[in-house]
Amino acid sequence: MSHLDFGEFEPYRVVKKRGRCCIPYGSDQTMSIKLSICIATRNRGEFIGETLESIAAQCTSSVEIVVLDGASSDNTEQVVRALQNAVPALRYFRQEKNGGVDRDYDAVVGLALGEYCWLMSDDDLLMPGAVDAVMRAIERNYSLIVVNTEIRNLDFSQLIDGNRLSFFEDRIYPPSQLEALFEQVSGHLGYIGAVVIRRDLWGARTREQYYGSYFIHVGVIFQWPLPNDTLVISQPLVSIRFGNTQWRPKEFEIRMIRWTELVSSLSSISPEVRARCYRSEPWRSIKSLMFYRAKGTYDLGDYQRWVKPRLASRWDRSKAYAVACFPGPLANLIGLIYCSFKYHDSTIHYLDMKASRFFIRNWFRQA
Repeated sequence: MSHLDFGEFEPYRVVKKRGRCCIPYGSDQTMSIKLSICIATRNRGEFIGETLESIAAQCTSSVEIVVLDGASSDNTEQVVRALQNAVPALRYFRQEKNGGVDRDYDAVVGLALGEYCWLMSDDDLLMPGAVDAVMRAIERNYSLIVVNTEIRNLDFSQLIDGNRLSFFEDRIYPPSQLEALFEQVSGHLGYIGAVVIRRDLWGARTREQYYGSYFIHVGVIFQWPLPNDTLVISQPLVSIRFGNTQWRPKEFEIRMIRWTELVSSLSSISPEVRARCYRSEPWRSIKSLMFYRAKGTYDLGDYQRWVKPRLASRWDRSKAYAVACFPGPLANLIGLIYCSFKYHDSTIHYLDMKASRFFIRNWFRQA
């Protein structure tokens, strides 16, 4: 979901769609639901059925699934509605105009009834026992629960990374350790399916300023210290379907620009901690630019729109321009060689290189 046309959909209102109703905060009817698994989706008919089945198999009377469809033009609605007949806990809402990923996740939380909301992706799978593990954690009144993940290939037949966080025991972060949470976990929180958050906490925080960032959940979490402890569950609970992102064509903008802008806006995190975790101006790094060039997601259009206006030096602009013009297949070959050496995430980066439009097999296929 990469469109930024927000339309007229307003979250946190009473919304009635096709005979189904959203119940506002504080209603007695919300008391029996402890966990809402919230999915904002668009054009995922090929995948969302499998995702919902992995969740529905673990649902109890205290768990609901809420799907907000951002004006899909494929068969997403038919897939979800077919599952509703067998899954009473599944509620489906459709917008006639796509709101963008941040606004849609904000809206789906507003449609939820649970005490906690798990912001689930629309093409990944819950692992067996995932809901039980989160439900046990909910009883301890955490502000935030972060779940670990594993990464598999597109059809889940191959394990790529079995422990994304590299944690081997659960960790608890009190409110005073927000910066430690940021330093150790924020990179993982770029994946929205890792987030289980109290619904009232989400509703009490500023959200609109993060529309268009692609990471509204990170802004909500780190804009102020959390009122209660945060639990990080070390056991992987979600299988991520690697290589299926919808926003790959916008990856440079999202990873290099939007993420950087979001991090720099987090006044609750000291500049020193932010600097230790992330470059403040990653577009100045020739290595980073070459990496995205090799992946096929940095070109002259990205240079003109995102990089050139941020570089005052003619020399810096010349280097960034040269990378944008560098032959893509050659950049990809260099990237493949570099990623063949073992380092953290080398396997994932190698697969990214093979997914590039400049990978030799893909290059000839396009030709």
